[in-house]
Amino acid sequence: MVLKDQLTADMKEAMKAKDKERLSVVRMLKASVQNEEIKLGHELTDEEALTLLSRELKQRKDSYEEFKSAGREDLLAPLEKEICIVQTYLPEPLTTEELTSIITETISEVQAEQMSDFGKVMGAVMPKVKGRADGKEIQAIVKQQLQK
Repeated sequence: MVLKDQLTADMKEAMKAKDKERLSVVRMLKASVQNEEIKLGHELTDEEALTLLSRELKQRKDSYEEFKSAGREDLLAPLEKEICIVQTYLPEPLTTEELTSIITETISEVQAEQMSDFGKVMGAVMPKVKGRADGKEIQAIVKQQLQK
């Protein structure tokens, strides 16, 4: 499994560089991968690893928003660094134009015409953009496209 090997190599590199922040995040990610493998009973596929990394990133982004709204400025900087480190393991995010193009194409594929088709469109779009776009952004674009 490529991700697990990459995490191990990055962990060793962070230890040698004495980069405690990076080491901590990489260890958390590695532990998450191992826990997921135990839970599933097999090594993670690339798609499962991508799902796991997306979930880890989302948790950190949600925490960032919570801390920001609670006025906990002291916790924002370390969390920003964690988010950056987790993002290095994810594929390059799609631009808004690329995402809009994929959504428009999917809407025509599933023959969606109104807001009642929202779930059908989301179900078809999500596997295509897994790990490369934020769900909230996808949701907003789909709603915008279906309201035309």
